[in-house]
Amino acid sequence: MAVPKRRTSKTRKRKRRTHDKAPAVAIQACPRCGDPRRPHRVCPSCGYYGEERRIEVEEA
Repeated sequence: MAVPKRRTSKTRKRKRRTHDKAPAVAIQACPRCGDPRRPHRVCPSCGYYGEERRIEVEEA
């Protein structure tokens, strides 16, 4: 069985783990109302996806 000859240094370990973070959440403006929303999802403020109303949203 393979066993490491030397201890992995902190720097080497941290360099390897730089890609393990979560990606940033993409946000874009809704073309209908301008509020921020995630791409390819129904807008939570107006309820539209593209040109079609998908959900009913209560007006506050």
